[in-house]
Formats: sequence, structure tokens, C-alpha cells
Amino acid sequence: MTPTPPTAPPSRIGLGLAAVGRPGYITLGRDADLPARRTPEALRERAFALMDAAYERGVRYFDAARSYGRSEEYLADWLRARPGASDAAVGSKWGYTYTAGWSTDADVHEVKDHGVDSYRRQLAETRALLGDRLGLYQIHSVTPESPALGDTALHEELARLAAEGVAVGLSTSGPRQAETVRAALEVTVGGRPLFASVQSTYNVLETSAGGALAEAHADGRTVIVKEAMANGRLAGPHLAPDTEQVARIARDAGTTSDALAIAAVAARPWVDVVLSGAVTVDQLAANTDAAATAPDPDLLDRLAGAAEPAEAYWARRSRLPWH
Repeated sequence: MTPTPPTAPPSRIGLGLAAVGRPGYITLGRDADLPARRTPEALRERAFALMDAAYERGVRYFDAARSYGRSEEYLADWLRARPGASDAAVGSKWGYTYTAGWSTDADVHEVKDHGVDSYRRQLAETRALLGDRLGLYQIHSVTPESPALGDTALHEELARLAAEGVAVGLSTSGPRQAETVRAALEVTVGGRPLFASVQSTYNVLETSAGGALAEAHADGRTVIVKEAMANGRLAGPHLAPDTEQVARIARDAGTTSDALAIAAVAARPWVDVVLSGAVTVDQLAANTDAAATAPDPDLLDRLAGAAEPAEAYWARRSRLPWH
């Protein structure tokens, strides 16, 4: 059945498929939110349900990656099965190879390589699945030390991809995201900026990249925010004890911590898309509703006090288990 296009304007929420493309991921509470038997078929069914619900609620950006297990495969199959979703924008990422072999307890879940050979191999793999539906291709999890920022041979290849009509971007991670974003803004090929978009972690606990992302937006780059709920630390029934301040502010406002977390990010004028990492349709509905709600400025001021030092935030994130 083809989803019915919504009458409302497209949502600022995008759907990220990291948590439903593979059996293991670092989201708190995910073990209770997904089927106990996470076969490829079970996660495919869940991914389809989420994409259908997302499209019906106005979501038009869908985010995958080579390292997200079968996420590109599920997305490609959904696009073929839903010809009415021809206006869906598709982004994916290269730079990590999935190595867990559909296991939740693998010693290593993904291996990072930002070299030219990795790019060529993974672009071919992505195109074999997504074909001409690929609209944005990002370098996955760039840090200041990444060779991708200074590799001119790679830049030339990425510029050729951009010339073919695929936007080129990067995602960032780690406590020095702002430095990475600003370095990326300076990368040019033939006098033209290379990166059209940046996807970064930003939430009420981790705000360190905010200034740099505002600069990127002002410079005409698309800003996509990931991990708005801090890998589940801000999410409803799975709320982590160390985020009680956010929970208290949400209660005072008569809302939930997850709704407040999404609304606070969507309220930033430099944010173009907020990715939902929902794994249930109810979570997705809550995320899209929250993104359409403008929080009181006083709430945003109070939430500023919940931010953690970037080093502490990323150290805590590195200790989260793969569920």
C-alpha cells in the first residue's frame, strides 16, 4: 500500500536507520523496544513500519550508512515498494565497515577507514543498492585527526561525485566536533566549497558544536543533528539517572524529557533536520510532534544548565553498552 502524502508541510524530523539496520546498537532501552529475536527479517519489518509511519507524518529525509548493517538494503527495498515516495530524500555515509556479522556481542562492530580505496569500494556498494536515489553521501564520523580533511586526492573524487549531482557532506563525532566543522568549512576544490552539509551530535547535554554549526548554516551548508536524545539518555522510560535535571524541567513544563529534548534542538534556527532514532512507531510519532512544538525561551535558558563538558559527555557515551 502506498503511503498517503500528508497535508501538513514536510517535517523537520528525519528518520535515522542506525538502530534498526543491525541487531546491536548503543541506545539505552533498545533491548526492550525491539523484538527479542532480531533476525534480518524482523528488523526489515520494523524498518518498513517506521519508514511508512515517518512518510505519512511528513518526514522526507531518510538516513542510512554502510556500517548500519542492512540499513541501505532496507531503505532501497522500501523505496522500490513505495513509488509514491518519490520525493523522499536519501542520505548515506561511508567510512566505517560493519564487522559484527549480525551479532550483538561482537568484539568489534565496525572498522573505520577514511581512505580513497575505502571510499571507492563503499560508494560502489551504496550505489548497487540505492542507485540514483542517493542524494547525499557523507564521510562517517570525521574527527580533527581524520585524513579525510586533508586528503586532496579524496577531495577530487568527492568533487566528481558532487558534479554528478550527489551532495557531499560529513558527519562528526567526539569532543572536538566544533574544530572538525570549522576545518570542513575551509575545504575547497577548484575554489569551491566541497562539503554541502554537516551532520553532528547536538543535544541539551552536548552543546559544544552549536557555534560552529550556526556558522555552517550561515555559510549555506545544511545542518543535520543526530543523537538529539543522547543515545537514549534523555528518552522517556529509559531516562538515565544522571539527567534528572532535564526530567525536572520537563515535568515543570508539563511535558516529557524526550519531547523537550527534541523540541529544544528543533528550536535552534540553524538546525535544518533533526534525526529521529526511533525504533517504534509511537516513538517516531512523539518525535515528529515534539519537533513541531516551540518551547518557551525560559525553558531553553534553564536547559542550558544541563550541558556537560564535551570530554565528559563523550567519555560517558563511549561506555554505553551495545544492546
